[in-house]
Amino acid sequence: MTLIACQDAAFAYEGMVAADGLNFSVAAGDYLCVLGENGAGKTTLARGLLGLIPPKQGRIIRGEGFAPTDIGYLPQQLEARKDFPAGVLEIALSGLLARRGLRPFYSRDDRAKAEANLRRLGVADLKNHCFPELSSGQQRRVLLARALGAMRKMLLLDEPTAGLDPIAAREFYKLAQEVNHSGVAVIMVSHDLRNVAAYASHILHLQRKQIFFGSMEDYRRTDMGRNFPEGEKHV
Repeated sequence: MTLIACQDAAFAYEGMVAADGLNFSVAAGDYLCVLGENGAGKTTLARGLLGLIPPKQGRIIRGEGFAPTDIGYLPQQLEARKDFPAGVLEIALSGLLARRGLRPFYSRDDRAKAEANLRRLGVADLKNHCFPELSSGQQRRVLLARALGAMRKMLLLDEPTAGLDPIAAREFYKLAQEVNHSGVAVIMVSHDLRNVAAYASHILHLQRKQIFFGSMEDYRRTDMGRNFPEGEKHV
C-alpha cells in the first residue's frame, strides 16, 4: 500500500528551488534512505513530506487514510532548540498531541506510552530533568522518544545518529529496524553509508534534484552505487 508519493514535485527553501524533479513513492514497510551532499535538498524534502511547506510545482499524493500527523519526525540536531524550556517527559508527551483530539489534558495512558518510549531509549531516569541540561546524545534520544509517540504509519529521521556514540548508534539502528519490521515505513536521511547499506530497501539520491530512486540492488548497479559499502546488520 502506497503511503505517500511525489509526482513531478519540487520544493523551495527561502524562495529558491532546493529539491526538483521528484518522482518516487513510499509504501508501508519500505525502508527508504535519502542520500545527498549538504545542500542537496534533503531536509527541504523532509519538510515537504511533513506538509510544512507546499510543493512549488507538481504534487504530493497521500494514500487513503494517511496524513502528515501519521508521521513521527526526528529533525536534525541543529534544528532542535537546545534551550527549549521543557522537561524530558513533557517533550516525550508532546509526540502524542495529534492523538489527543479535543481532550485538554494528557491521560494516564498517554503518560504510560511516553514513559515506555523513554525506557525503550534508555533515558527514563531523566524524565524529570530539563531538556537543556542533557548532553547532545541524551537530547537526541528524547527527541526520538517524541517521534515514536507521534508515529503511526511512518518514521522520518533526519541524520538520526548525530551526537550519538558508536554503541548508541548501533542500538538506534536496531530500534529503527524493529520499527520497520512492524510494518512502519522508515525514511532516513543519513551519511552513514555502511548502516544505510545494511538496512535500506530503497535509495533516493538527491543533488538539488532527483538523480536516482529505486531498490538498493538497482542502486548498486549504477556508477554512484558501485562502490557502496556492504554493511552488516547489528543483532
